[in-house]
Amino acid sequence: MSSRSPTYYRAMPEDKTPAGPRKIIHIDMDAFFASVEQRDNPELRGRPVAVGGSAARGVVAAASYEAREFGVRSAMPSVTARKRCPALVFVKPRFEVYREVSQQIHAIFRRYTQLVEPLSLDEAYLDVTADDAAIGSATHIAQLIRKAIREETGLTASAGVSYNKFIAKIASDQNKPDGICVVRPEQGAGFVAELPIRRFYGVGPKTAEKMARLNIETGADLRDCELDFLREHFGKSAEYLFHASRGIDDRQVKTERIRKSIGAERTFGDDLIEEPALREALAEIAATVWDRVQKHGSRGRTVTLKLKYADFRQITRARSFPEPVADGESLFAIAQELLGEQLPLPRGARLLGLTVSSLESFKSNDAVSVVTGAVREGAPRQGSFEF
Repeated sequence: MSSRSPTYYRAMPEDKTPAGPRKIIHIDMDAFFASVEQRDNPELRGRPVAVGGSAARGVVAAASYEAREFGVRSAMPSVTARKRCPALVFVKPRFEVYREVSQQIHAIFRRYTQLVEPLSLDEAYLDVTADDAAIGSATHIAQLIRKAIREETGLTASAGVSYNKFIAKIASDQNKPDGICVVRPEQGAGFVAELPIRRFYGVGPKTAEKMARLNIETGADLRDCELDFLREHFGKSAEYLFHASRGIDDRQVKTERIRKSIGAERTFGDDLIEEPALREALAEIAATVWDRVQKHGSRGRTVTLKLKYADFRQITRARSFPEPVADGESLFAIAQELLGEQLPLPRGARLLGLTVSSLESFKSNDAVSVVTGAVREGAPRQGSFEF
């Protein structure tokens, strides 16, 4: 575990502590995919590593911190990444290994609370308000979790500890890598006021540019805007921005997130144009998707084929049905039919993908009610449980 002490932010005088605050931890693994590869292959340690893609094509799925120093980022075309970092080492992703490590990490989370909301393989929210493990401090819980992750997986994680999800997530990025940041309720508004607007969740480059034109550069600038002004310029996002700029976020940690779709895709080393090769690749993708559908306990009524050509032009073709797709064979047949309607291709395909959406749960009503019941309000335990 890092020897670095937790960062505490000084409160602004006008801040007031809300009654009965939640205690939320956001855990985010440090350069997860790349760190797993460096852990398992000593030759990669200390070197700039990109998971996914290749020197010639594809995109970067994850980058080590050594690669990030050169400006290499996830979702960046591999060619661009190589130009920025000529010494970059490309590694094929091993998602089965990442999933196994993720399960280890989530098992550690559940030693301290059952209120865990996974966001991805490498990050999650934890509501530790009830202090089920009788630790006495949310910050200490976060430290214990980070220590256990390091000792049991050989990896590092960063943590944000606060009274709501919005601030906890931002705080986890504050002292990366291998750091922790604590923002108490009375410090929230001041912490948010100092943030560059680009660090607000949901504010992408285009929105940030628009805000800059409106002289909104920081959380404090955003807080000075009237709600009607925000509605005029940012529509449905206005209320979120209005409350977030004041450090307010009442969302609960939910143990089961609602998925809108389940899918898989594959980028090819060489463009595919011949029908047999395309159909074979799609069959493998369909099998992967159906396996994920079964594990999720859902069925879907809409099947979407994604096809990206060699020139990066992308098309999607979808088909919806009154009843959910019943089995893997049906999914495979629908996928092949959607592909057949595009054949022969005008040029080679660099990527194929398949998605099932309009999902319906195939779990019993009892099971759903149990999950729903697990989302507690998080009333603080009587006693000395602190941040």
